[in-house]
Amino acid sequence: MTDDDEPDGTTTTRVSAIVEFLDGARVQHEVIEHEPTMSAAAEAQAAHYPPDQVAKTVVLHDGSAYVIAATPASERLDLHKLRELLGATRQLRLANEDEIARDFPSLEVGAVPAFGPMVPAAEVIDRALLEQQQILCPAGDHRHSVLVDPREVVRITAASTADICAE
Repeated sequence: MTDDDEPDGTTTTRVSAIVEFLDGARVQHEVIEHEPTMSAAAEAQAAHYPPDQVAKTVVLHDGSAYVIAATPASERLDLHKLRELLGATRQLRLANEDEIARDFPSLEVGAVPAFGPMVPAAEVIDRALLEQQQILCPAGDHRHSVLVDPREVVRITAASTADICAE
């Protein structure tokens, strides 16, 4: 156990679950440890990556189902574009912290990855992320990220790719 682990080992378990998922899907990856961060922009700075190379995972709620979307940390999600793309109901909205904490208890709120065994697969990934050779994604806690090829993320999630960022 490292100094960064919780006494019950949850930090190790979160990151290990993501790594095992990626290994099982045969996705090359690198785990990056950094100072604790509370936003994708801060994650980019702490890990020394440009914000357009860092994936911001947005968790949305549409009635009883969750939708995961990923955009560059440098951009804002355009909810209207996403609704049109998904043909979603008007109920599509950002999930709140209480919902995320309740329904994804094995992850830290604000560190939900776009893939993994404990979340629904990403449904939409912004096209701008595919312009990168590698992107940095949350790894389930605020101290770890995972560097992956964005095309591999699309492959393992079967996500759509579209322009979902605000103009």
